[in-house]
Amino acid sequence: MQDKITLKEKIGYGLGDAASSMFWKIFSMYLLFFYTDVFGLAPAVVGTMFLITRIWDSCFDPIVGIIADRTKTRWGKFRPYLLWTAIPFAVIGVLTFYTPDFDQKGKIIYAYITYSLMMMIYSLINVPYASLLGVMSSDRRERNTLSSYRMVFAFGGSLIALWLLEPLVTYFGGSLTSKTGWLSAIMVFGVITTIFFWGCFFFTRERVKPIENEKNDLKQDIKDLWANKPWWILLGAGIAALIFNSIRDGAAIYYFKYYVSNTVNFNFALFGSDFNMTPTSIYLVLGQAANIIGVIIATPLANRFGKKKIFFGAMTIAAILSVVFYFFGKEEVMLIMTFQVLISICAGSIFPLIWSMYADSADYSEWKQGRRATGLVFSASSMSQKFGWTIGGAGTGWLLAYYGFQANVEQSAFTQNGIQLMLSILPAIAAVLSVLFILFYPLTEEKLQVIEKDLNERRNQVL
Repeated sequence: MQDKITLKEKIGYGLGDAASSMFWKIFSMYLLFFYTDVFGLAPAVVGTMFLITRIWDSCFDPIVGIIADRTKTRWGKFRPYLLWTAIPFAVIGVLTFYTPDFDQKGKIIYAYITYSLMMMIYSLINVPYASLLGVMSSDRRERNTLSSYRMVFAFGGSLIALWLLEPLVTYFGGSLTSKTGWLSAIMVFGVITTIFFWGCFFFTRERVKPIENEKNDLKQDIKDLWANKPWWILLGAGIAALIFNSIRDGAAIYYFKYYVSNTVNFNFALFGSDFNMTPTSIYLVLGQAANIIGVIIATPLANRFGKKKIFFGAMTIAAILSVVFYFFGKEEVMLIMTFQVLISICAGSIFPLIWSMYADSADYSEWKQGRRATGLVFSASSMSQKFGWTIGGAGTGWLLAYYGFQANVEQSAFTQNGIQLMLSILPAIAAVLSVLFILFYPLTEEKLQVIEKDLNERRNQVL
């Protein structure tokens, strides 16, 4: 019988993704803009860098999962990485947003090195964190709840980052293209993420143990993973879903700066000073708030109708709404904001589902093969994020170059139309691909009940 997950532990688990999501959202929505409009690189150069560095980093994720599965400490397998890696995560994050006084070649080398290190340190902390869900409870409903807490905190952290980032950059540097402003703002987030990661470490526990105390066999672990059909399907669905999000996220700033234009600002007070919120910030913050709504409604809907059905429905609606989004003119700001909310509710609802489904696929592997490799299975989640982000991020840079984008000048009608497509039709195609993958996902709620019952009986026999 597994221990009941307390509210304190659920909140603690959520803090971990609040931390990583702050940097993740800053990267996905602002890093391309930072590299082109602040750092001074061409969009095609950035797109190629995203592709090269992220492919390596995606392959690095399973290595981290394998190492974490073999980690043995008094704190467990996965929790120690939250303690050990929090400070390096913050430091390298700050270095990524530092602009050195180098020539163009030197800047490209610096960007490659710091960004590669940032993605690797992200894997070192996020793969064990994701794997933690699989060992905190064996109850699938508890996992649904934990996953929802995780996503609420993740989107909450993202919302805070998007709400504060532009005002902080402007506060410290005077404008959104200030090098000093970006460096100082990221330092603030570095402190916050360190505290959150440590909170996750201290508030959580690892409970689920393998059925048998057997020697770890890497060859067999990989063989089991290769035969895990649900894992492969989730990998494809996750990659497509992240492409959907990363293209929309990466193009959003360009959409408002060069198509809609930031002509209206909204003022608010913070730290005793006045701050401005541009339509871009409002659009991004609304998206994160809507993501949270999606996360909140996902668990009760999944418990009633099943995770597969809700995933399918949410991505189908997101694809349809994204196509409609293309037809909005630059003056139809209210419709743009409204559809951002609706699309983001759909997009937000799938993420707690897919994290919980990864845990289900780990159970499936143990049920089928008699062996458990939680870290290796969960590294698929991070891998899908990285691959999806890789394709979406690199594609965004290349598409901007293809449509003739030039930083900080007025764009042609061809370029503006291309940016419109990157917020609508192109991500809709990725959403359809995600739907097609999830159609073949075999773990229904009835099947999961059988797996959960059998595994609990096996564990009780060992005790």
